[in-house]
Amino acid sequence: MNDDAMVRVLIVDDEAGLRRSLARILAARGFAVETAEDGDRAIELLELNEPEVILCDLMMPKMGGFEVLAHTKRTHPRVEVVMMTAHADVDSAVAAVKSGAYDFLTKPFASNDAVALAVTKAADHKRLVERAARLEQRLVAHARFGELVGTSPKMQAVYRLIEGVASATSTVLILGESGTGKELVARAIHQHSARAERPFVPVNCAAIPKELVESELFGHVRGAFTGAQNARAGLFEAGNSGTLFLDEVGDLPLAAQVKLLRALQDGEIKRVGSDETRFVDVRVLAATNVDLQQRIAEGTFRRDLFYRLNVIPIHMPPLRERDDDIVLLTHHVLQKLALRMGRAAKRMAPQAMHALRGYSWPGNVRELEHAVEHAFVLAQGERIEVGDLPRMAQGAKLGDEAPSSRRASDGEPSPASARLDLFALPYAEAKRRAMDAFDDGYVREVLHRAAGNLSAAARHAGLDRSNFRRIVKRRKTTE
Repeated sequence: MNDDAMVRVLIVDDEAGLRRSLARILAARGFAVETAEDGDRAIELLELNEPEVILCDLMMPKMGGFEVLAHTKRTHPRVEVVMMTAHADVDSAVAAVKSGAYDFLTKPFASNDAVALAVTKAADHKRLVERAARLEQRLVAHARFGELVGTSPKMQAVYRLIEGVASATSTVLILGESGTGKELVARAIHQHSARAERPFVPVNCAAIPKELVESELFGHVRGAFTGAQNARAGLFEAGNSGTLFLDEVGDLPLAAQVKLLRALQDGEIKRVGSDETRFVDVRVLAATNVDLQQRIAEGTFRRDLFYRLNVIPIHMPPLRERDDDIVLLTHHVLQKLALRMGRAAKRMAPQAMHALRGYSWPGNVRELEHAVEHAFVLAQGERIEVGDLPRMAQGAKLGDEAPSSRRASDGEPSPASARLDLFALPYAEAKRRAMDAFDDGYVREVLHRAAGNLSAAARHAGLDRSNFRRIVKRRKTTE
């Protein structure tokens, strides 16, 4: 519930004059008020538009205050009830408090302010209870799933899958765009499994030179290749009795895929250069951000390996499909940054948060973390403003203004006027600016299509990874 929202109050009393008087008192103090002439009508309104507080008379014909209280606490336990009673029936009011009422007021009331204060305290108590429940829910999720953060329906589905597969020994294939948290899912599965006390060994298959992949995974004997001065155990042996996480498994060369398939099928490995078979007990979790079916069609990924890996698939949703989690993720990152840097905690201004929620986040959670850290470092005060965000996030929706009016108010030229301005410059300067603008737009779009994966974006651009990285770096230094 938004703390800035009007407090909704339902007044229940069979005396029409008193109902009108209480409604005027509370409405004048900013409460949103509804009234009911008896218990039956009160229950109808409770179901139609749940209030924060019910101000209910104890003694009424038909359904009395005790019955309204009992129904409310049974069906809407967090709605606070303040009972009203005459002086002669205080004992009954005390009994009502013991039955779940927040407080009671005696008629005639001490003052109008006393009525408003009782309702305010009841509403504040409800909000504190709900805030504590939300925090506890988040802390429980955090404790259960490590650094995975989110309460959206799609993340709840991921949590259920993690809990479901953790106790099994089956291979799990975690699918999702770059930056969605696939390794965090793998770690959570390991931590919930019977292997939790054993090693968790992560390896990024795309980061290993192709000629060294087999040696890294399965080990080698002395003299197996140039530079193999000593025998060395591979990652499968390092993860024995534990969990091996193969990130970017779609980038494995075909020769390594054959050996991986054998290890998955029979638990057998051979070090490079050796004929000796070794048996390992390793649970393999794999992840990729590429379409393995497409790789199979291209002949770069084995179909039988895909089926062996894809026993239990878990799809990690991109951040743009769970934008409700952006607020929670942002607060989580801000808390981590404050702790890590030894600084006071900072908070996002409403417009800054709106901008974060309006951006598409092609780099997903990883990109959001970097953006929040950027803003945390640059912000001068305890509040992070829109101007502290990276430029790409500042361009997100701010309020209800049209994009053209934002450019005008910010003093930024539209694309058409920018093109016209180039002709006012000398040729060399105009060409430099045009090329910079092209690089900026091209790199942004290619990275977006590749879901932030630098290697995939470089392949799309027809450049080697190092050259493409230099272009990206040069673009960032000019921002």
